[in-house]
Amino acid sequence: MATLCRPAVSVPEHVITMEQTLDLARTVHADHPQLDLALRLIRSTGVEKRHLLQPIEETLRHPGFEHRNAVYESEAKARVPAVVERALTDAELRPVDIDVIIYVSCTGFMMPSLTAWLINSMGFRTDARQVPIAQLGCAAGGAAVNRAHDFCTAYPEANALVVACEFCSLCYQPTDLDVGNLLSNGLFGDGLAAAVVRGRGGRGVVLERNGSYLVRDTEDWIAYDVRSTGFHFRLDRRVPGTMEPLAPALRSLAAEHGWDAAALDFYIVHAGGPRILDDLGKYLGVPREAFRFSRATLTQYGNIASAVVLDALRRLFDEGSTRHSARGILAGFGPGITAEMSLGRWTEADVPAPAGRC
Repeated sequence: MATLCRPAVSVPEHVITMEQTLDLARTVHADHPQLDLALRLIRSTGVEKRHLLQPIEETLRHPGFEHRNAVYESEAKARVPAVVERALTDAELRPVDIDVIIYVSCTGFMMPSLTAWLINSMGFRTDARQVPIAQLGCAAGGAAVNRAHDFCTAYPEANALVVACEFCSLCYQPTDLDVGNLLSNGLFGDGLAAAVVRGRGGRGVVLERNGSYLVRDTEDWIAYDVRSTGFHFRLDRRVPGTMEPLAPALRSLAAEHGWDAAALDFYIVHAGGPRILDDLGKYLGVPREAFRFSRATLTQYGNIASAVVLDALRRLFDEGSTRHSARGILAGFGPGITAEMSLGRWTEADVPAPAGRC
């Protein structure tokens, strides 16, 4: 069965703290009629610091969508290979062993996808499948894991590479005064991650079942307005309440597998904000500690979109306390409103995988 191996994660070198974010909001938006509300919402995120691709002075400028997208492409090419190399090393595989590359990102655009550049630049086979996913936002991390699982189920000897690259700071819109947009300015950070799903062998989470769920008539709750200035983030005030309809979907998936979602050993979920985690814990009936990995990602990096679930999973690996056969769930939430969920067991087995061919 397919095993999700240890993710490699990287964040850029420039850091902005919560207090710096609040000071900037007070300075840049001093005359905003809902400034006090925006400041309260930003503080309530619990984000202590975030990592940014560029110095704050550059981040606050808007040289145009064309320039920003050029920065996205050049920085992705400069930074993604390192996390890919680390993920391959952790999985004890080489580029030629990979049968499919699943690349997720919602903060820039390239065609052909970065997957083509990776194949040409890093020694992947020219017959490796390419699966770029661009429009699932924060849910895409979970979707990528699920599509890798599906591929390795169809081709049991295959190996999949998942890559998430999110430069949320390139979506900053200085003249957009929507309160949801102001909140996003204090919530989202930049980050990259990669992980391998091995069809045979490997140490990590053996994936057993996955599923998707969409909350009807919520497609405008999390969205982009695409304008000449780029992507304008839209966040409906009802989003924090979406765990009430999504928690039953997680319970149902677990029940179909004969598991109780309230009695699992680990939970790796997208950290869109503390309210999301608090409500999910309440509706699932699990303690606050269950989401400690997701809370740590949110506190130290902010919301790094599709890379959140991979970073939270990396923290599970690094804690080193998960026992063999421990049961857990991984879930990403994003536009739609969409949930991408998977169930798996921890394995300490480390059996060499044959070179993937499918």
